[in-house]
Amino acid sequence: MSEEFTEKEPARDAGSAVKMQPISVTKTEDYQYELLRVEGRTKRARVTTVHGVIETPVFMNVATAGAIKGGLSSRDLNEITTQVMLCNTYHLHVRTGDAIIKELGGLHRFTLWDKPILTDSGGFQVFSLAELRHIKEEGVTFHSHVDGAKIFMGPEESMRIQANLGSTIAMAFDECPPALAERSYVEKSVARTERWLQRCQKAMAEMKREETAVNPNQLLFGINQGAIYHDIRIENAKRISDWNLDGYAVGGLAVGESHEEMYSVLDDVVPYLPQNKPTYLMGVGTPQNILEGVERGIDFFDCVYPSRNGRHGNLYTNHGTLHIRNAKYQKDMRPIDPDCGCPVCKQGYSRAYVRHLLKADETLGLRFCVMHNLYFYNHLMTEIRSALDEGRFTEYKRAKLEALAENCAD
Repeated sequence: MSEEFTEKEPARDAGSAVKMQPISVTKTEDYQYELLRVEGRTKRARVTTVHGVIETPVFMNVATAGAIKGGLSSRDLNEITTQVMLCNTYHLHVRTGDAIIKELGGLHRFTLWDKPILTDSGGFQVFSLAELRHIKEEGVTFHSHVDGAKIFMGPEESMRIQANLGSTIAMAFDECPPALAERSYVEKSVARTERWLQRCQKAMAEMKREETAVNPNQLLFGINQGAIYHDIRIENAKRISDWNLDGYAVGGLAVGESHEEMYSVLDDVVPYLPQNKPTYLMGVGTPQNILEGVERGIDFFDCVYPSRNGRHGNLYTNHGTLHIRNAKYQKDMRPIDPDCGCPVCKQGYSRAYVRHLLKADETLGLRFCVMHNLYFYNHLMTEIRSALDEGRFTEYKRAKLEALAENCAD
């Protein structure tokens, strides 16, 4: 993969990033990463892929098995301004099967989603199915959570599944060691994950050249691991930064460590990852986590929180979290958040009605709550990008954290 990198004088005006000249441009035959603005460690960027443009910082909406839990379609995701859908390699492999999805034209055609898709490698399942798996150099043997069938997955198998799916961005196969794992284990795990990454690169390069490739422009992101051992993570970041990957993720966080420990890891590790390429914080997190991550140079995020919390009736608003199942909303005819532009609030569906739907176990209630929460996250990212464009992120972050900490006393 040939790569061009050009660096320019930073733009001086604080207006819209659309009108600004990029600070730097990283360009390959598969994608382009334009660094538009830097404020401290924050970065505002634009990624051009074969499936469209991604404005960053971005929150990727989690559609584990090709759909958002809560009944949202690709049309709904477009309506709530979703830029990237995230799907899971393991789950699509066990149901319906990646080979069948390839026969049907790939994941984009299968889901009718024409914007970028990122596929997780299945590595996190290695961690989450700890009682059911056996790790060795070749890969991991584990049992399906569906029917107990034995499955083997290594770097080549993960790349094959993701190549069959044809996602925009594929993630390297890795192991996510527990946050509190012994240092000796983490050292061995990270070394093995690095060897797996090199195998992923080789396999991906070969698969992209196949005549039947679903997406010959598929991107590959590597993953930094190391639990909470800063020196292990820093050395790993230094090594993989030289391997000419399309993007870099920080994995293995939000798995048991405190928020303060996570932020400390980001403070120390992110500076060793290339600023001129995407930087992805995997599986994180709350709106507060996102604001802190952006401040530390992260520009890709994903998390199940907005959809999961929505299904439980915990709704994000501009003035704290609203627990819609509470009895005090039984006669409340106001929208979930009067200041929200999501389809649910904009059309005027009341808190009383949404509460009724959830209490009556109507699936429409789940749909409304998930749609509202995902819109809240997507709109949060729009606000963050605007603040970065205008050089006021520090002030915006302070005000937003204060608002999020408010108690929805109504």
